Amino acid sequence: MTGCADGSPDRRPQPSRPSPVPSPSAPPRLPLVLAVHPTRAAGLSADPALLGHVRSGRQLTWQQLGGTGGVARVVRGPHAEDSGASAPSDTDAVLAVQRDPDTVAVVRADALGPGVAALPVDGRDPVTDPRGYPVTVDAEAGPGAVATTLWTGDIMLGRRVGIEIAASGDPALPFSRTARRLAAADLTVGNLECALSRAGPATQGGDSFAADPASLSGLREAGFDVLTLANNHLGDFGAEALRRTVSSARSAGFTTVGAGENLTAAREPAIVRVGAVRFGILVFNAIGETPAAGPTSAGAVRLRMPPRTGPLSASDLAALETSVRALRARADVVVVCPHWGEQYTHRPVAAQHTVARRLVDAGADAVIASHPHWVQGMELYKGALVAHSLGNFIFDMTFSREVQQGVVLELVFWGAKAMAARLLPVAIGTRHVPYFLEPAGSEAREILADVWRTSGEPYNAL
Repeated sequence: MTGCADGSPDRRPQPSRPSPVPSPSAPPRLPLVLAVHPTRAAGLSADPALLGHVRSGRQLTWQQLGGTGGVARVVRGPHAEDSGASAPSDTDAVLAVQRDPDTVAVVRADALGPGVAALPVDGRDPVTDPRGYPVTVDAEAGPGAVATTLWTGDIMLGRRVGIEIAASGDPALPFSRTARRLAAADLTVGNLECALSRAGPATQGGDSFAADPASLSGLREAGFDVLTLANNHLGDFGAEALRRTVSSARSAGFTTVGAGENLTAAREPAIVRVGAVRFGILVFNAIGETPAAGPTSAGAVRLRMPPRTGPLSASDLAALETSVRALRARADVVVVCPHWGEQYTHRPVAAQHTVARRLVDAGADAVIASHPHWVQGMELYKGALVAHSLGNFIFDMTFSREVQQGVVLELVFWGAKAMAARLLPVAIGTRHVPYFLEPAGSEAREILADVWRTSGEPYNAL
């Protein structure tokens, strides 16, 4: 991964993949997969024999996949053995799954996208490990380069989290149970919701968050590449502390985005390379409290919108749309990360849908948001993923179960095409240290159900 916004060199080698790479003379092949609705995917898997049975036209039950329920409706695309001339296209088969959670599609992997989930076969994931996956079919082209990206919710390293770090003497303590997985991704992005300086007076009383700059080494060990800074706590200790926070993070090797010493600097996108693919990231704060960056004043990019900063500002939104369109010309994948919404609810406010769709219309490939401290729903709009809130990742809140839960969003790309969107549930444990939950466990299912209940199409199938 190369950070282009600040010129930082490659920090991390591309992860090695154990599967053999076909020789250049071998004809291209792609995985043949079982695609299911995202709300049913947790804990499901298959083996080559079962996939072969389904491919040849035999009946499939959800129990055979490790789930619950009766007989699944199977839609076989043109690459299944018995599909015949009247078979639906792979695209239509995928759409059938998105419309009906009781459907399983047999399709070639290049038809996948973030609206469905492909099951592992023999423990091999067809999206992240297409060359090691055991069942393949002829294709016009191979999968190309695979890039795995991880996006976390709010990271607050001050207050009681900071006390635990100081007591342990280990800046990596907050990441001790998640670092291996975070660092294995090709690109890892998190929202840093605290200052790294106390250069001025606290502006939010006991809710003013500042962490020791030494805590950045823990973020580095955990594999974070980009820190988004446009949030309502970056300015908790004034303008000089904000400037020092940006400087400290960049000096530590992070690409930062969303805040700076003036509006021009704050609006500068993060552009990072994963192999040949350029990922462009923009961020804005719709909550307030941190000052809005001005022509000559430090702050964060701001969008005024409900529920916190007034009615939706046409001029602010137009400026963001201009930024998205400009970034579209510089990046292969464009992601916008808002800090928005109502706290302590799973339900997005109406303005979130409005703004997200305007950003996608301007050229965003995904909108991945933070602030509510609870997980919120997702939706697809014109093929672009909108995740309204990932909840907390590292925080010292303990007053409800929901503030100690969140999701890490895994977006997997083949080249610049989004192939999968997976929610990895997390819980915050003792000493405010988060950990990944077993995907099929009861708490993980509870968190995912909270997401699905307030989601839009195609994730609203519960």
